[in-house]
Amino acid sequence: MPGCPCPGCGMAGQRLLLLTALALELLGGAGGSQQALRSRGVAAACRLDSKESESWGALLSGERLDTWICSLLGSLMVGLSGVFPLLVIPLEMGTTLRSEAGTWRLKQLLSFALGGLLGNVFLHLLPEAWAYTYSAGPGGEGQSLQQQQQLGLWVIAGFLTFLALEKMFLDSKQKEATSQVSGYLNLLANTIDNFTHGLAVAASFLVSKKIGFLTTMAILLHEIPHEVGDFAILLRAGFDRWSAAKLQLSTALGGLLGACFAICTQSPKGVEETVAWILPFTSGGFLYIALVNVLP
Repeated sequence: MPGCPCPGCGMAGQRLLLLTALALELLGGAGGSQQALRSRGVAAACRLDSKESESWGALLSGERLDTWICSLLGSLMVGLSGVFPLLVIPLEMGTTLRSEAGTWRLKQLLSFALGGLLGNVFLHLLPEAWAYTYSAGPGGEGQSLQQQQQLGLWVIAGFLTFLALEKMFLDSKQKEATSQVSGYLNLLANTIDNFTHGLAVAASFLVSKKIGFLTTMAILLHEIPHEVGDFAILLRAGFDRWSAAKLQLSTALGGLLGACFAICTQSPKGVEETVAWILPFTSGGFLYIALVNVLP
């Protein structure tokens, strides 16, 4: 600089001015890049919102409306099968079952319930869970050893879960509490079972109406005898006929939730991963109720 006694001061001043100019340019570029990033983020958010609105629009479109109606009606019909025992069991049966004269009738109904529970486990739930895991095998080659082990572990998990729930709510000093807890556990297992029924009904209607109606009729045919056995378990737990019927109807909500879940996935294959663990878990619960509570 002119007038400065230091010989290198002029060069240092020029370098300082150059660095200051570069810093200002970098700050301006950073501000511009921030604005660009903000604009890109807003654009991406708008695209996500538009995709989400399109997916919800497709879910609630007129094409899906028939699937919604048929699936919910089919699941509701399966849930309403819980009132069928009212037509089979006489009016006075609820009071006479708790007397000594009606003990043998109660044993007959409980034997029927035991057969229904075990048949539901070994002829329906476990084979269906096996089929789901078989079809989901890598490359369509069938089940792997890990999938077989997971299937068995879910059955054990369901068995131990119902055991823990009973021990949690059971007072060992009250004998009547045992039957009441078993009745509530059976309702819980029925709710989960109806959830899988709702999944199956809705997934079938996603394929075609014909397959949906056939699946609904097949579930109804095997569910009606099962509901009679469940009704006997509730009567053994101390409920009267109308209270047992109301509790059976409350389990129909599980079927409606399962149907809604299946339709929201918008694919019949989208429910396979959920069904693959719910079916063996429910099987473990039914095994516990049948072999630990009903059979003794």
